[in-house]
Amino acid sequence: MTVGLSANLPVHPGNTTQDGFPQELPGWDGYVEWEKYPDRKRRAAEILKSKKSSFAGFPEFQMQPLPKTNPVLEGVRWKQYHDALGLSGLYKQSWESVLKEKTPEMTHLLQFPYNGESPRKTLVNEVITPNEEFFVRNHGGIPYIDKDAWFVDVEGLVKNPRRLTLADLQDESKFPRMSVVSTIQCSGTRRIEQINTYPGDGDELINAPWGEGAIGNARWTGVSLKKVIKHCGGLAEGGKHLEFFGADTYYKKMAMQNYVVSIPWRKVKIHEAMLAWEMNGQPLPRIHGYPVRIVVFGYIGARSVKWLTRIRAISSESRAPVQKKEYLHYSNQLSKYNNSFSAGISILDMPVSSAIMEPRDGTVIPHDGKIFLKGWAYSGKGFPVRVEVSFDGGVIWYEAEHLSKKYFHAWRIWETWVPVDPEGWIEVLVRCWDDALNTQPNFQRSAWNWDLHVTHSCHRIKLFSINKSREKTRRRLEAMEKAGEPLEPLTKPLEDLDIEGDEEFEANYAKQGYRDPEE
Repeated sequence: MTVGLSANLPVHPGNTTQDGFPQELPGWDGYVEWEKYPDRKRRAAEILKSKKSSFAGFPEFQMQPLPKTNPVLEGVRWKQYHDALGLSGLYKQSWESVLKEKTPEMTHLLQFPYNGESPRKTLVNEVITPNEEFFVRNHGGIPYIDKDAWFVDVEGLVKNPRRLTLADLQDESKFPRMSVVSTIQCSGTRRIEQINTYPGDGDELINAPWGEGAIGNARWTGVSLKKVIKHCGGLAEGGKHLEFFGADTYYKKMAMQNYVVSIPWRKVKIHEAMLAWEMNGQPLPRIHGYPVRIVVFGYIGARSVKWLTRIRAISSESRAPVQKKEYLHYSNQLSKYNNSFSAGISILDMPVSSAIMEPRDGTVIPHDGKIFLKGWAYSGKGFPVRVEVSFDGGVIWYEAEHLSKKYFHAWRIWETWVPVDPEGWIEVLVRCWDDALNTQPNFQRSAWNWDLHVTHSCHRIKLFSINKSREKTRRRLEAMEKAGEPLEPLTKPLEDLDIEGDEEFEANYAKQGYRDPEE
C-alpha cells in the first residue's frame, strides 16, 4: 500500500452551496438538520432517486485485491449523492480536516466519508494514542462548529428538558469534571481477515476493509452523562434508553439523515458514558467531534456519537436506521439471501480481541532461537489480564512477559520474546484473556458473520523462520553475506552462491545411501 497522501486527490464537481438544504444554525457550518424536517428528507430522497441511474456502482474490493493506493477507496457514490443535493462542500471540508489534523502516515481506507487507520508502525509505541494518529471512522462529512455557538438539547423522557452550552458543562459548580482513559475500537477492526477468507456484505462505507489499526486509546475529559440527566431532573417514567443525535449528514438507501444511535440507561447509570470536549489534554480535533462528543466506555465506536446536537430519553432502543439496520451480528448461516434486520444482534460491548503488530505478516525473520512479538489486547467488558502466543495452532501457549499498565476501560500493549526452533513458514497465534476469563475463539471461521463485524478470533500471522542457532543455517547465512546475496526477497533465487559443491554433494550423497534402494 502506498504510504503518504496527496492533496490532489479527485474531488467531484458540484455546487458547494447547500441549495434548498440550508445550514441549520449560524456557527454550525456543515450541519444540515434532517430529523426535524420530514419534508426535507422526502425532497432529498426524490432528488436522489431521480438521479440514481447516474450514480457510480458499488466498488468491488473483496473478490479481488485491494487497490495499492492511499486512499484505498474513494467513496465516489457518496460524493455524488452530496453533489446531487448541492452538499459537495461537506466532502471537501472533510478532506481538508484530514490533511490538517492527521499524520500523512495514516492508511486512508475511504476518502469520503473519511475512514482512516492508525499508522501500523507506531500504533503500539505508546499506551496513549496521539491525536494525529488516532483512527477515524466517520459516517458523513465533518461539521465545523463554533464552540461558543454549540449547545445540546436534552429532551424526551426527562423530567426537566434543558438546553446546555459548553460553558454550562464546564461549570464545575454544576457538573464535576470527569477524566477517563478509554479505548475506542471500531467493530470492523481486523475485518480484512474475514474478507480474505470468507467475503460478506460489500458496502465500502458500512464494511470498509479495516486491518488491525481501527483502535486507539485516549484520555477523555468532560462530564458524566448520568450527571447531565440528573441535572435535568432524572428520567421520567418509562425512560430506559438515551438516544444521541449527531450533526453529520448520513446516507442510507436513497435517504439523507443525521447520525442517530442509542444506548441503554444501565450503561449510563454506572458512569460509563460521558460528554467529552478534550482528547489527551487538548480540545477535541474537528475530525473527532469538536466541540463535544459522546464517549461510551467498552462499547463499539459507533455508539460514541461525534458533533453531538441532541440527547433524547426514550422508552426502548432507537429505531433510527444506524441502530435498527446496522452494526448487527448475524448467525453465520444468514446472508443477503435470507437475513432480516430483526434477526441480527445489536453489537454493544466489544468482545475480547488482540493483534500482533510486530512483526508483520509475511516477514522473513533471522533469529537465534527466539522471536520478539508485540501488539495490543482489549476487552470491552473488562480489562486484559493475560496474553498468550502459540506456534503450533493453539496446543501450547506462551504467556507474554510484559503488559502495560491496567486501566479498566483501556487496552494493554504487550510484548514478549518466545522460543522458536523450527525453520521455514510458521504460523503465530495470539489470544487475550480478560478479568472474567473470557478469551478468543481459535479460528476465524467461528467468528464469521455476514456484515463482517467483530473479528475477535485469534489473530494469526505467518512468518518465515531462519534459525541461526542451527549450524548449517548459520554457515549458509555467512556464505550468502560473503557472496553479496540479499536475505530478501524470500523468492529471489541465489545467483552467485552454489548451495553445495560437487565434492560435498558426493560425500553427503554416499552418506545418505544414495537415492535409490539397493533391493
